[in-house]
Amino acid sequence: MIDLSSLNENQREAVLWDKGPLLVLAGPGSGKTRVLTYRIARILEESGGQHFRILALTFTNKAAAEMRSRVEELIPGELGRVRLTTFHSYAAELLQQYGNHLDFRPDFQILSNDADREALLDDVLGQLRKDLAYSLPDHFKAAQLLPAITRLLEQCVPPDQVETLLQQLNVENAAPLARVYTAYRDALRRNNSLDFPSLIAESLDLLRKYPSLIKHIRKVFTHILVDEFQDTNHSQYQILSLIVQPDPSTLFVVADDDQIIYQWNGANPKRIQALRDDFGVSELQLPENYRCPPQVIELANALIERNLNRSAGKKPLKAVKHDDRDDVVRIYHFCSVDDEAEWIAQDISQRNKEERAKCAVLARTKKLLDLAGRKLEEAGVPLYFAARKDEFKSAPLRMLHAILRLANSREDKQSLARLSKAFYELEGISIELSPVLSRASADDKGLLRSWIDEVKYRNGLEERTQHLLEVDIKPLLNSLDYRDFADKLFEWAEAKQASTHPDENAFSSEFEEEREVWKILLAEITKKFEGDDVSLYQLLHELDLTSKTPPKPPEAVPCFTIHASKGMEFEHVYLMGMVEDQLPSWAAVKKGDNSLEMQEERRNCFVAITRAQESLTMTYSTQVFGWPKQPSRFLREMGIELEPTY
Repeated sequence: MIDLSSLNENQREAVLWDKGPLLVLAGPGSGKTRVLTYRIARILEESGGQHFRILALTFTNKAAAEMRSRVEELIPGELGRVRLTTFHSYAAELLQQYGNHLDFRPDFQILSNDADREALLDDVLGQLRKDLAYSLPDHFKAAQLLPAITRLLEQCVPPDQVETLLQQLNVENAAPLARVYTAYRDALRRNNSLDFPSLIAESLDLLRKYPSLIKHIRKVFTHILVDEFQDTNHSQYQILSLIVQPDPSTLFVVADDDQIIYQWNGANPKRIQALRDDFGVSELQLPENYRCPPQVIELANALIERNLNRSAGKKPLKAVKHDDRDDVVRIYHFCSVDDEAEWIAQDISQRNKEERAKCAVLARTKKLLDLAGRKLEEAGVPLYFAARKDEFKSAPLRMLHAILRLANSREDKQSLARLSKAFYELEGISIELSPVLSRASADDKGLLRSWIDEVKYRNGLEERTQHLLEVDIKPLLNSLDYRDFADKLFEWAEAKQASTHPDENAFSSEFEEEREVWKILLAEITKKFEGDDVSLYQLLHELDLTSKTPPKPPEAVPCFTIHASKGMEFEHVYLMGMVEDQLPSWAAVKKGDNSLEMQEERRNCFVAITRAQESLTMTYSTQVFGWPKQPSRFLREMGIELEPTY
């Protein structure tokens, strides 16, 4: 029996709720992940022996992995009945299973970076310009058009409606842009490829065209839970609205309208109201905050209550922790942002090693963080930037990834080029693409087998390399067994690293780091598909949807933008750049105090300060990057008496 005694009254009510669809308004540090995992575990425990499954959707692989781990601890052996995943990963699963209705094979490739998308769009433009019946404006270039194509995909505009929509919006060159958009989607389908926005767009198209699929989904997944609902954009909400039908009674949504900070990505405060209107959800609130000291909670409440579009009856945060220290909240004012960043670095460096690793520097912009990072490095403090990393960088991992992609997709020319480049860096043998393409066309073996044939006949090929490409690779070629081959390639790469190789940059420090990332990702993906064999195309899809960012080294101080810090917590938070035109941003200041933009900036500040577990230090400067600045209005709104200049 799962022990619920550690939950407070509101948490327990949410975990045990069985009276229809529920919206849980959960403030920062309120234990929402605990509530979600206990609810999943409770449903699993009460339905032992039954075959229905639970679908839990969230926005980051990190959050999904954390919840999987917690569920496994609470009720071991039942994880196979839960699909804990992101919206994009779930969309990929839908298209793996049912994409044949839209002419997608399950081994489709995901174009995870803009370079591949631009290359495809370049091909599309080239083909369209060959059609003499139409003409495209001379200034139509892939790099300039891709953002517009992305926006149309994110809005899930059907190809047969796009020209009308563009004309209604008075978009210049509406007709040719509509032709490019339609041709791009056709090219994705023809190449059995998808990019991030088209994963959602095609999944929504699939569900709309084939409502019988929705009945099947609901038969399999009788409970649907959503974490961080406030971050959904319009198309994600449309998918959710479809898959909870015809009976939304088991819909369980966790959200916080005070933490909507992704309006630039389609999130909108109106979406929570749409949930109320569309599904008649009941509501519970989790105002108790277990993370922050009461001094920080007081600031957070004073700040966020100024926003106009909060949920009616939203309760203020209630601090559970007690802390009587005088230095929990510190405010410092400096003459210049250089002085500000240098003081932060020195203050952190003077802490003991253990405490230093529990600090984090947050800022509204990357430019401020870069400055803080330089000062930390000068002070001898190791630091960590959590920038998203879509592709592997070291030659061995690039070679492995390219080989796996070619094993999955026989005609992937982009991966062929990447494979040849990585192989040259590691082996010093240049393989031209044209003979490989000719050999593949003549023999119909696919690009990977043809590339291997081309390599085998080259002089100077080391014996262990020949063994890798003739013997070790056979399980991959014959049965798509990627695990053993990956291990063999790493062993081969280690041997190459120990010997003299032609490119000294082939084995940067990233090789060991990325090999560990590979192991972590492989373990997480295996755990996600508990009880199922993970096919090669499923592995590749998950890799393409997941950042390859390495975990934070234990002694490093993280430097995060506020957006990147959401969902995290740190013992000691340094929030720098608390000036007008930074936080709030220049655009929000221009729009005015009660604008939607200013309210989102206020939520940004609210999110930043509520990351703090033990102490919060906020800093601001009279001059930032050569420009005079006023203190952030948010400092005044929090009721802070400003410190004198240092």
